[in-house]
Amino acid sequence: MHKFSFHRQLTGLFTDQQNQLAYNQEQVIPFINQTFSEEHFEKQIALKEVNYPKESRAILAKVLQGNYAGKNVSDIQKKNLELLEKSSTFTITTGHQLSIFTGPIYFIYKILHVIRSTEELNKQHPENHFVPVFWMASEDHDFEEIQTVEVFNREMTWDSNQKGPVGRFDLDGLDNLKKEIASFFENQPESEVQELFDAYSGNNLAESTFNLVNKLFAEYGLIVVDGDQRELKEMMIPLVEKELNEQFSFHAVHKTNEQIQKEGLKLQVNAREINLFYIENQIRERILHLEDGFFIEGKGKFSREELLGLLHTSPECFSPNVILRPVYQEIILPNLCYVGGVGEISYWLQLKGVFDALAIVYPMIQVRSSLLWIDAVASKRLDKAELVLEDLFKDSTEVKKHYLAENASEEIDFEKIDQQFEELRLALIDKIDAIDPNLDKYALAETVKMQKQLESIKEKLTRSVKQRHDAGLKAIDQIFDKLFPNGGMQERSLNIISMCADGRVKSKIQQLHGFIEPFNPDFIVLREA
Repeated sequence: MHKFSFHRQLTGLFTDQQNQLAYNQEQVIPFINQTFSEEHFEKQIALKEVNYPKESRAILAKVLQGNYAGKNVSDIQKKNLELLEKSSTFTITTGHQLSIFTGPIYFIYKILHVIRSTEELNKQHPENHFVPVFWMASEDHDFEEIQTVEVFNREMTWDSNQKGPVGRFDLDGLDNLKKEIASFFENQPESEVQELFDAYSGNNLAESTFNLVNKLFAEYGLIVVDGDQRELKEMMIPLVEKELNEQFSFHAVHKTNEQIQKEGLKLQVNAREINLFYIENQIRERILHLEDGFFIEGKGKFSREELLGLLHTSPECFSPNVILRPVYQEIILPNLCYVGGVGEISYWLQLKGVFDALAIVYPMIQVRSSLLWIDAVASKRLDKAELVLEDLFKDSTEVKKHYLAENASEEIDFEKIDQQFEELRLALIDKIDAIDPNLDKYALAETVKMQKQLESIKEKLTRSVKQRHDAGLKAIDQIFDKLFPNGGMQERSLNIISMCADGRVKSKIQQLHGFIEPFNPDFIVLREA
């Protein structure tokens, strides 16, 4: 496997705003606390250290110890869980939806990025300790976004009629999908897929995702956090009270959005008057503000006093939406930096006012590593089509035009041959006529035969050249279809299993781990020989 790096701007895969967030956050400094850099971690540590209460740390440590009780815990995880009780320990966090069997490969890239970040930070700052955290979006209700996984170019879907927070879904019907995927590896004795699917189980989707992620990343010390827990929700009560009483997040985001638009930046999300949901099993409904109280679909009307009373008796029934989820995360965790995709990081720009209103430290934000994997088959096709890696970042139509232009020298110059043949034909007729004028009809007939033979040769050569070009053009289409499925980025559709024909998933993850550079924002291309 060979590694190549390209500036994101050269790839054409990212917008100017996304490139700013990856390389030059100075341009968005009004909307963040400080730019992301290795040098700024000391400052962020100092800010978070005084802003994160020891009581919160104690609650977090207790909850996590309980979550990992009875699980297979690696030595480094055990150490991280113990160190989280200490004021000198901080987290680097990423998060994602509960995609079926991890979903698109960037799920894996995100986690490897925060793991590699903490490994580097632990070397640079031995006086502190840094723990990689994966936040499960278990309260999300967009089941359609997670129910399909693509394996070996086949889309497989888990069908379920369940509603509400996906983390609370039972696993009815998921075994059929697992069996179908596992069948690909029946003849692979070293395959780890069945072992991973055995781990991918539990009372609900949140627990099964926790178990799978832990199976894949325990050896790297990753800590998985599920925010859908009563003990953690209790830490969010002041935030929810302020939202219900003042609708503060809507006003904060609206003010920031006006500034963002003046700067010519794109808005990613819209704030609602109240950015909270009410959740139960099978229910996740918006909390709507009325003149005389609140309304929840399926639950009815509540006075302010009734809803605040419910908050204190059942905080687990309140769920932050995309606007308040990041703040909830930062209340819970001693976090220094959030790592996410370019779209995620863009919407964080809209949230600093929300953090300021709660006097919560806004974390550094960083764009995750982005990778393109070229397997051995695609690599051979690249060589056959005589393409270089830079060609992958051009429009495929332009690449094919260039291919034809480069191969024009292989075309036979029939015009010159025709001219030479015509000279030969006339010379031959003249010679025959000079020797015996009575052979003029014979001379004409024979030269016509020669002309037809030449035309046959030209047609055969033309077909051969055309076939050679067609094969090259088809190879170019195959390359782009494989590396940019449906014209999009590979990492947004390819699943980790598709990278493991032998089923050795953990070995592939270990290989990818070695290629991630957490402090290098360039686009990475991995090419198999």
